[in-house]
Amino acid sequence: MRKTCTSLVAASALAVSIAIGPMAQAAETIKVGVLHSLSGTMAISETTLKDTVEMLVDEQNAKGGLLGKKLEAIVVDPASNWPLFAEKARELLTVQKVDVIFGSWTSVSRKSALPVLEELNGLMFYPVQYEGEESSKNVFYTGAAPNQQAIPAVDYYLQELGIQKFALLGTDYVYPRTTNKILEQYLKDKGIAAQDIFVNYTPFGHSDWSKIVADVVALGADGKKVGVVSTINGDANIGFYKELAAAGVSADDIPVVAFSVGEEELSGLDTSNLVGHLAAWNYFQSSDTDINSAFIKAWKERMGKDRVTNDPMEAHYIGFNMWVNAVTKVGTTNVDAVRTAMYGQKFPNLTGGTAEMLPNHHLTKPVLIGEIQADGQFDIISKTEPVPGDAWTDFLPESAVLKSDWKNLKCGMYNTQTKTCVQLTSNY
Repeated sequence: MRKTCTSLVAASALAVSIAIGPMAQAAETIKVGVLHSLSGTMAISETTLKDTVEMLVDEQNAKGGLLGKKLEAIVVDPASNWPLFAEKARELLTVQKVDVIFGSWTSVSRKSALPVLEELNGLMFYPVQYEGEESSKNVFYTGAAPNQQAIPAVDYYLQELGIQKFALLGTDYVYPRTTNKILEQYLKDKGIAAQDIFVNYTPFGHSDWSKIVADVVALGADGKKVGVVSTINGDANIGFYKELAAAGVSADDIPVVAFSVGEEELSGLDTSNLVGHLAAWNYFQSSDTDINSAFIKAWKERMGKDRVTNDPMEAHYIGFNMWVNAVTKVGTTNVDAVRTAMYGQKFPNLTGGTAEMLPNHHLTKPVLIGEIQADGQFDIISKTEPVPGDAWTDFLPESAVLKSDWKNLKCGMYNTQTKTCVQLTSNY
C-alpha cells in the first residue's frame, strides 16, 4: 500500500511538473505587448506595425535576447474599437504581465489606453504622428509632434508653392481637430484670412467624397491657389483620392499634403492619378542610406517583396531599440528605471543622422516632404535637420507657456509663468 501511495505521489508530482513547466518557461521570457488593430477601419495601417514589432523581437532574439532571456511578442487586437484599447491594455499589463507595450495609431485609441497605463504604471511607445498637447510619463511619443510635420508642411505650401487658400480636411477625432486648431492659428498669424481657410471633418470609414471635393474645388473659384492639408485617417483615404482622380483634380491644380498617408496606404491604390501629391513624414522608404537598405531587405525577406516600409515602422524601430538599450543599461525591465534610462538615448535614424530621446518624451526627427510617384513611392523633395519634438505647441497661447520635462522637473505640464506643475491625469 505504501508503495502504491508513493507511486501516486510521484506520478502527481511529475504531472504538476509537466503542467507548470511551460508556465515557468514563460515567466523566463520578457514580454513585449503589441496593441495594434488587426481588424476594422485602421487595420490597413496598423497590421504592418504588429508585423514590425514581431520582426524586431525576432531580430533581438537572434542576437541573444535581452538580459539573458528571450523576448516574446504578446499580440492583442483592439479591432479599431477605441474603448477596447483600454481593455486590451489592461489585459496586457495585468493578465499577460507584459514589460512594455508598443501600440496605438489614432490619438483616440492612445487616449483610451492612457488612464490604464497611468493607473498600472505601464510603459507604451506610441509610433504615429499626433497633435501634441500631451505629455505622460507612461508614454514615449516616437512619432511626430505638429512642429515636426504639420507646421513644416504648411511652411512648404506657403514658401515653395505659393498656396493662398487652405482646405483642412480631417477625420472627426482628436488628432485632426487639435492639429487643425493649431494650423488655423498658425495660418492666421502668417496673414491668411479666416475666410480663406476651409475646415471639414468626416467619420472614420467615410466613403462619399463628391461634395467635399467639389467644395474644395469651389474654394479656388476666385483664382487663388488652393492647397489641401489632409489629416484623413484609415481606409477613408481610398475614397478621397479616388474622388480627386474622378473629378480630374491633379496635384498641379490643387496639391494635397497628407499626414496619415504613406507607402502602406498607397500600396492599395492606383497611384497613376496621384502623382505629384505630397506627404509629410520623418521617413520614406525611398531614403537612400545603407541602414535603410538593410532594413528594407530584412523586411521584404520576412514579409515578401511586395510589402513596403513606412514612417511609423521607423518610429517603432527607433523606439524598440532605444528601449532595448535602456533595459540593457539598467539591467532590468522595471518601468521607472527604464524611463530614467531613456532620457538622452540615441539611435540612428533610417534616413541618416541620429534620433535622441528628450526629457519631454519626444524624439528629435528630420522633417521630409515627399512627392507621390507612379509606383507608390515618394520622391523626397525637402528634408530638414533634426527638429526637437514639442509636447506643447508655441502657436496656442494656453500651450505656449507650458513645458514638459520628466527628467529634471518631473512634470509634463509645467507652467513657466506661474512656476507650478499641473500633473496630467486621465481626465484632461
